[in-house]
Amino acid sequence: MKTFLHLILALVATSFIHAADSAPVRPNILFIAVDDLRPEFGAYGADYIKSPNLDRLAKSGITFQRAYCQQAVCSPTRTSILTGTRPDTNKVWDLETHFRVALPNVVTLGQHFKNHGYFVQGMGKIYHGSLDDAPSWSVPWGTPKAETYALPENVKLNARRYGVDPDGDNNPEVKAKGKGKAKAVASAAATIPDSMPARKNIRGPAFEGADVPDNYFQDGKVAELAVSTLQGMSKKSEPFFLAVGFVKPHLPFVSPKKYWDLYDPAKIELAPNKFRPKDAPDYSILPGGELRNYYGIPEGSIPDDLARQLKHGYYASISYMDAQVGKLLDELDRLDLRKNTIIVLWGDHGWKLGEHDAWCKHTTTENDTNTALLLSVPGMKNAGAKTKSIVEFVDIYPTLVEFAGLPLPSHLEGISFKPVVENPTRPWKTAAFSQYPRNAGKSGAGALMGYSMRTERYRLTVWVGRDDHTKIDAIELYDHQIDPQENFNVAKSPANGELVEQLLAQWRKGWQGSKPPGAL
Repeated sequence: MKTFLHLILALVATSFIHAADSAPVRPNILFIAVDDLRPEFGAYGADYIKSPNLDRLAKSGITFQRAYCQQAVCSPTRTSILTGTRPDTNKVWDLETHFRVALPNVVTLGQHFKNHGYFVQGMGKIYHGSLDDAPSWSVPWGTPKAETYALPENVKLNARRYGVDPDGDNNPEVKAKGKGKAKAVASAAATIPDSMPARKNIRGPAFEGADVPDNYFQDGKVAELAVSTLQGMSKKSEPFFLAVGFVKPHLPFVSPKKYWDLYDPAKIELAPNKFRPKDAPDYSILPGGELRNYYGIPEGSIPDDLARQLKHGYYASISYMDAQVGKLLDELDRLDLRKNTIIVLWGDHGWKLGEHDAWCKHTTTENDTNTALLLSVPGMKNAGAKTKSIVEFVDIYPTLVEFAGLPLPSHLEGISFKPVVENPTRPWKTAAFSQYPRNAGKSGAGALMGYSMRTERYRLTVWVGRDDHTKIDAIELYDHQIDPQENFNVAKSPANGELVEQLLAQWRKGWQGSKPPGAL
């Protein structure tokens, strides 16, 4: 009897062992955020930009050619990604409002993984600025401190933005380094010529290439921190979710000189459409006030020689950031973590480099809402594929959750695009939705919101009152089949009357009406 009982116990123990062995191993997540990265580098066909590490990530994954953010400015787009909700739900349309004001109990992306046994850590720019979210992390988020500029003359210029308080009390960058440094910067700033324009919030120059190492600036320090963090995470028993945020190519376009030297400025081409869209409302595209905060940037149209310098700086900043991404990929390989790590890399929105005689983001145009998205999943069958299926940034949350085998939260306003990863040519969403606010419409009509819908062929933007969405101030319609640069608003053409009504009907159904076939 004893022998029989021992045999039964042994069989039960063996079954438990086999069950444990067969349990799926949950994948790690490397979540890489890049500030102001438009889809213009090697993986997107721009071979003139040196981006070997982004390109090798794309070769191991899938490149989304039609990925759209929900609002083309830092905090709203990041909030949509990290909460899985759209701006009108989370009420974040600016750079100051925290999403927990409107959604105090929302479970963020990082928080959801943490709640399901992941070790979740964030560093660099993930949420915008100081708008961090403690519940999202297993340990407090942090970012290494670094200099903004390397050249002394540029440090002097940048000091002006703080009013050069000798004690540094209103200068967060120098205050942390001690009063001695603050006084030195203040003294240097006093030598700035009086002819310098006295603009509010003035900063240093818009670009710089100094002979310094990668870790002189923030992204280099973040990459080093991420590498050391990966080394520690490789020893943990639980899976990890590591969020790493790089700030370049955000203004100012500052990077070590070796990345500037990758480019011949004579070969840098200027935007082909240095003019505003015909028949579009004046407020649809603004010239780029963010850029005008930097020293030496004039009001009005940017001269061609300066435009080339700006693009040179932007390209160099991409290459600098790319090298930091490479350090993360190399460390994953060295630690043998790549085989079980999902990597997603996204640029938080697009960016204008002189298109429409404008710079920066802050619009509903294709330049600003279409952005970079790369996803690599271990063992994926379509590695190296590119897809033209329409996806939205609000879809990233459910996609990562589904790939990790976790339950989907009920509050999400996006759809997992896992089926697109598995079949890049399959029909998917019929439209993507973005928005951007403006202070006044025609004849000072009051606060507006531009709601934009991008279909396979068209972009329709409807400018309505912020308080009354039935009050239409203007409509924009661009036909990407014949006008991919969105230079001609054809909404007013009598020949397009029926088309406008059809698109308006689709637009009124919203994102719920554009779900992919079979989606709930």
